[in-house]
Amino acid sequence: MHALVTGGGGFLGRYIVEQLAARGDRLRCFGRGRYPALEALGVEVVRGDITDAAAVKAACAGIDGVFHVAALPGIGMDWRPYEQVNLRGTENVLRGCHAHGVSRLVYTSSPSVVFNGRDQHGVDETAPYDFAWMERHRAHYSRSKALAEQAVLAASDASLKTCALRPHLIWGPRDNHLIPRLIARARSGRLRRVGDGANLVDVVYVENAAAAHLQAADALAVPDSPVAGRAYFLSQGEPVNCWEWIDQILALADLPPVRKRISLRAARAIGAACEIVYAALGLKQEPPMTRFLAEQLARSHWFDVSAARRDFGYEPRISTAEGMQRLAAWLRSTKNGPRVCPPQPRPS
Repeated sequence: MHALVTGGGGFLGRYIVEQLAARGDRLRCFGRGRYPALEALGVEVVRGDITDAAAVKAACAGIDGVFHVAALPGIGMDWRPYEQVNLRGTENVLRGCHAHGVSRLVYTSSPSVVFNGRDQHGVDETAPYDFAWMERHRAHYSRSKALAEQAVLAASDASLKTCALRPHLIWGPRDNHLIPRLIARARSGRLRRVGDGANLVDVVYVENAAAAHLQAADALAVPDSPVAGRAYFLSQGEPVNCWEWIDQILALADLPPVRKRISLRAARAIGAACEIVYAALGLKQEPPMTRFLAEQLARSHWFDVSAARRDFGYEPRISTAEGMQRLAAWLRSTKNGPRVCPPQPRPS
């Protein structure tokens, strides 16, 4: 396969690129940076912005399959950057695929596309989008990813087969978002347990999430593929206690467990106040708390991955215990702790 990976220089994207390279696929990476480590693997690196329709279209030339991983993460208060990158950028990828006859597209989505502020226990892919809830709670990332996922799945046909994968809380070595932020907040004394601390959540080790992308792309090549036009949850296969898992990660960084607590009700109130202030002042950085974040930290959200197992043979090959060992080794190897990579500023 001649594959294009958007966001191939990012956390998940780089693992996808490395796994494709390891099995001998020809590769092109599309992103905004320079990636010498990928070039060393023989990857063709194309610099461009996912919001540039012409650049995305050109990157799709001669490609058999696309892994669309690039996205704007975070909990910013301005809808427009999320719309431009996550929704319009995905539409650019779809147009590029159609223009150059790309036959397969695997889209990296998120379980947050079906989050509605309530506990989710063993939820499967029949769970509906709740756009009204997303808009009320300024869950711009979730809303943009849900709209993009809808577009990707609706585009699946005989010429372009598509699917969407929903990995939950991706973690592992080279993480520049989740793990570094947890450690930075803990070190500054700003990390609080939200809620009663009993909530269960799904997590997925990064190499397992990457392998699932390759499996899904291969499954799309099968005639009458059951994967085409469908979304799939991905996880380690069993949930963990959210705050016990966070404490385990902090212990790997030689930090104490989280002792301070705040109720969900109080966290929601603080989040609502932050949303009002940040929106009124037009602040670009992420607020320390939002109503969406409060619900995410206090609620259970874990998912049924049996569809991924059935349709493309997904199985988390690296256990959570082994993944934690690899994470510990990486943390020990990083000087001054892992570096936080904040969301890159985008034009409004």
